[in-house]
Amino acid sequence: MPQDETPQVKPAAPLRRRGAAMRRAVLDATVRLLAEGGLEAATVAAVAAAAGVHETSVYRNWGTREDLLREALADYTDQALPLPDTGSLREDLHQLLTALGAFLDTPEGPALLHLSIAPATAETRSGRDAYWADRLARAEQLLHRAAARGEIRPDADPRAAVEALMSPLLARHLLLGEPVTPAYVTALVDLALNGLAPR
Repeated sequence: MPQDETPQVKPAAPLRRRGAAMRRAVLDATVRLLAEGGLEAATVAAVAAAAGVHETSVYRNWGTREDLLREALADYTDQALPLPDTGSLREDLHQLLTALGAFLDTPEGPALLHLSIAPATAETRSGRDAYWADRLARAEQLLHRAAARGEIRPDADPRAAVEALMSPLLARHLLLGEPVTPAYVTALVDLALNGLAPR
């Protein structure tokens, strides 16, 4: 009597997503795979399968895997870390650092952070540097607004202030593995404002 054969399940055919819907599905799938399995898991083939699109559609829209990863990184972090504009530098900084701490406490946050600081090749260095330059420039807007309102002295260095605020949070996560608490955020903001205050 012949043994029953296990039926072979065929993978679902890619959906006919186009335009904005296709891009959203691909970017979301990229971030999800990075969070679940790291850089090795986010191949173009895996992303296409997870997004329900043809692999050729990914290459047609992004060209290379590196360009896809960079856009997914920028897209997700810009959504997770919106730039506050409360009219108060103290409140703006408190909201931004609190959001960054919450971002680092998600599965996606650490995965994307490690991607953004991964050793770069000659082909990927310019993209990585551009990503960080843009993120820092966005945060510097908070300092420029504060200077225009007279909250900080006019000769304060916005880039140095942003780096001084962000670096402790990243070090706390990467080196110590400790959470970013509200008390820690308040202490950082107090230190920064004391140094930036008009003389």
